[in-house]
Amino acid sequence: MKFNTIVLIAFLSMANQPQLVIAQTNLPGQAAIGQEVPREVHEIYHNGLAFLKRTQDDRGTWPAGEAAGPGTTSLALLAFLASGEDPNLGPYRDTIRQALRHIIASQNEKTGYMGPSMYHHGFALLALSEAYGMVDDSDLFTPGTSQSRSLGQAVELAVRAALTSQKRNQQRAWRYSPGASDADTSVSGAVLMGLLAARNAGIEVPDEAINAAIDYFAAMTANDGTVGYTTASQGGLESVARSGIVNLVMAIARRKDLPAYQQTAQYLVEHEGDDPGWPEYARYYQAQALFQWDLDVWNRWNEDLIRKLKSQQKTDGSFDGELGVTNSTSMTLLALGVNFRFLPIYER
Repeated sequence: MKFNTIVLIAFLSMANQPQLVIAQTNLPGQAAIGQEVPREVHEIYHNGLAFLKRTQDDRGTWPAGEAAGPGTTSLALLAFLASGEDPNLGPYRDTIRQALRHIIASQNEKTGYMGPSMYHHGFALLALSEAYGMVDDSDLFTPGTSQSRSLGQAVELAVRAALTSQKRNQQRAWRYSPGASDADTSVSGAVLMGLLAARNAGIEVPDEAINAAIDYFAAMTANDGTVGYTTASQGGLESVARSGIVNLVMAIARRKDLPAYQQTAQYLVEHEGDDPGWPEYARYYQAQALFQWDLDVWNRWNEDLIRKLKSQQKTDGSFDGELGVTNSTSMTLLALGVNFRFLPIYER
């Protein structure tokens, strides 16, 4: 994925009471029936969450320089939700609620937009959708305060904002600004995953909107499985992150019948051992895409990832990276979080 400083800043500059039903069938501590999560995964994940818990500020978010905002908050929140600890009674209860308050407070109560960019909005929509149905929000805000929206109401507003932005877009996808007429596959991936998570949570998302976005991703994919950023790929690109995005959204949208799904899967398998640019971002999508594609391939890749992360994790539990310490740590943990299978979006 081609990023520059401006793009990085833009990357994360990013109605009803919920029913308390966790869409999860595996037992705690199991990657699948009969398969224990490796001890190393527990250790890496626990140490990473300890770092994030220590560094959450009084606003409920994390320091991330110019990338601070609801997107940064949401990635960290997702890492906590993916751990399998009870979000209502477990050790991260307060951390999770503080993060949710920050995300909802960032939302425009009229438009539903959670800026300062659609990157932020997409990751925030994903986090709110995953929290919906898992988190008891009855004590999230003091009754009668100006920020008293339920999780369900916040998700519905955020979905409306994403759909409004898509309708304005010539390519029926998304770019940094909610009013943009152009699009890119990275921002669009973040927003579409948020919409798919909302739909999975029971929020109404029109099929027309999902299908239009999937058509956009298919058009951006070349026969060799590479995916363009702002223009369609002609093949031969370094495309691990973007190919992972396309493969994942098509799997979650149940469009594995499309040629682009097979093409991007083949590209990911052929390049599973590569060390891509922006590795934390690429691994975040690689982990989910390979898991949805083939468990044997994912297991092989996951074992290699665990070995790498054991040597890369700092003594304070964090991970360095080009996305800043908070985002790099959160995305790295989320790549490992597939092992636990607790987030509904991580189920297979």
